[in-house]
Amino acid sequence: MNTRSFWAPQLKFLLLSFSALDCRKSERATWVNFSSTVSRRTMASMGQGQELKKRNDAPIEIQERGEIFFFYRPKVNKEEAHSPDDVQRLYMVLRPESGEKPVEQKQCPDSGKEGAKHGLSPSSSHHNEEEPRIKEHPEGGHGAKEVNIEKEPLLRLIILGRKSLPDPGEKSKPFWGFVELVTTNIHDVKDVLKEQEYDTATRGHRHRPRARALGEGIYRILRHKYSDKRMHTHLIYKLELPPKDREGEPQEVLNVEREGSFIIQIKNPEIAGGRRYYFPGLQSKRKAVYPAHLQALFGNKRWHPADPPDFLNYEGCELLLISASDNIEEELGLELRPETEEPTPECSDLVKTFGPDVAPIKPLFEGTWT
Repeated sequence: MNTRSFWAPQLKFLLLSFSALDCRKSERATWVNFSSTVSRRTMASMGQGQELKKRNDAPIEIQERGEIFFFYRPKVNKEEAHSPDDVQRLYMVLRPESGEKPVEQKQCPDSGKEGAKHGLSPSSSHHNEEEPRIKEHPEGGHGAKEVNIEKEPLLRLIILGRKSLPDPGEKSKPFWGFVELVTTNIHDVKDVLKEQEYDTATRGHRHRPRARALGEGIYRILRHKYSDKRMHTHLIYKLELPPKDREGEPQEVLNVEREGSFIIQIKNPEIAGGRRYYFPGLQSKRKAVYPAHLQALFGNKRWHPADPPDFLNYEGCELLLISASDNIEEELGLELRPETEEPTPECSDLVKTFGPDVAPIKPLFEGTWT
């Protein structure tokens, strides 16, 4: 064997890895590898942060840990957004990295939009010509495949229907959203975020601008037992970026606060939404088709806690976010601790994951519209 040829790529990998070690103040530094093969193995250990229980009697159980990213997209044919009226979409991306069980169940890779090669397909009942029409993969997620979230990336791209989060510090009506894309291929998410040119029958040529990076942090999905016999689930998060002194108007008006806690509920796709909560809803063909063991958890109810979080691993999963608190420690007795105290572009997991050219990062680091 030619030992020189054998060790050359290994040394190259180590040099690339050591160049990224200074980005983390904790001992769990992320080793950055720009090879797609190795990055799939290391992606799940990047930056889920830590949680610290401040009250021993806090009735909570962590189900899932991971990273959370927020993006907004300006409206079609607008090069920039300067107010909420200029925003077409607000995206929330969850990347689970550990939890109660390392293996989660997700939809089959050949279902839904996962693995689609040509961008977006019709996704909701309020589809219009402001979005490109692609017929590929129009149905919701179905089937079942296991994925080890500690060993390979799993990404869920969620569209928030009201183009903002609920204000976590105020009681409000539930905010509806749905899982637009589930994938283990980062390029699938990048395809959704990128700009696109397309033509319509009535309005001619249209330009859909790139999404903008809005926030980066860590999240938890947890059970909260609030009485002897009753439990609900929370989605909680804490931002690393923008820096504390750079939070600006985009984050404020879209309600992406420094930290937030929301009760999260999953809709039964086999029962109509009812009159209590009004929301647009998805077309039947776009709704998730859960495996029998997940569907059975609903029983005859319209809503179910996000327990297990596997519900979110199916495109067409409809969900509600209900304001709970803007002070996680006070509400749940839990402190979230992100990986870095003073993040920089070089240390941003959002930039590392999706690349510096997929989404403008000015709102992420400076808190200003673009």
